Amino acid sequence: MYALREALAAFRRAPVLTGLSSAMVGLALYVVGLFGLATYNLRLALTSVEERVEIAVYLRDDARQSEIDLALTELAGIPEVRSVSFISKRDALERARADLPDFGELWGDLEVNPLPQSLEVELRPGSRDPEVVERVSQAAAAYAFVEDVRYGQDWVDKLFTLRRIGAATTAVLGSAFAVVAALIIGTALRIAIFARRDEIYVMRLVGAKGSFIRRPFLVEGAIAGLLGGLLAWALTYATYRGVYTYLFEVAWLPGEWIGLGLLAGGFFGAMSSALAIRRHLREV
Repeated sequence: MYALREALAAFRRAPVLTGLSSAMVGLALYVVGLFGLATYNLRLALTSVEERVEIAVYLRDDARQSEIDLALTELAGIPEVRSVSFISKRDALERARADLPDFGELWGDLEVNPLPQSLEVELRPGSRDPEVVERVSQAAAAYAFVEDVRYGQDWVDKLFTLRRIGAATTAVLGSAFAVVAALIIGTALRIAIFARRDEIYVMRLVGAKGSFIRRPFLVEGAIAGLLGGLLAWALTYATYRGVYTYLFEVAWLPGEWIGLGLLAGGFFGAMSSALAIRRHLREV
């Protein structure tokens, strides 16, 4: 309680300096928040595209129903496969008519249905990488009554290459932004502590221990970091609303990310304050 009272008293004594420290923390975390918003929406977009990855197994017209049932059972038994659906020639034609209404006259003039019957293989989430898709495709192509297997190999390879690039970019830039934010936060709090160096010196003279001196500054740094985190959240949300209203639809960050950002602000504030006060205690 003493550390909390002293931290709040320090805020009242130097509101401008405290506000400046919190603002610098907030601006640093705001950059991290913008990067997190972009990263989250990129991940959602890639996940949405990845969900469309499925394997189309085209069957010969003379395939027997018993063979088709066997393939349905065996393919569905592969651990990475979520479901296998049979699409008859009639169903394929109905889908073509619904998906391609501009060719309605063409479909209406047909005397013989040219579309093949097929199996649609849907993979489980997290199992749509190129290696799994290729392995399941080879298993489907092994049946004698299968005419062709398609899954857009080039498209799948490019999708997962983009996902790997996105993950690497997120790791590198995210770490860089976090380091820059930590440096800015540390500089801001060092300025605040340097302004109170005389107070630290007097406390040393009267015999105060280092832990007793350090605690109020740690609490002050944590509060300043938390206030900066709240400011960063407000700025990031304002940017999100502006983009959503005037440019294009984007998704807001999940609550866990926001809570983690606020905790990160408080943690960075406390740690930066701890490093700064440690140096001043060695000099006194």
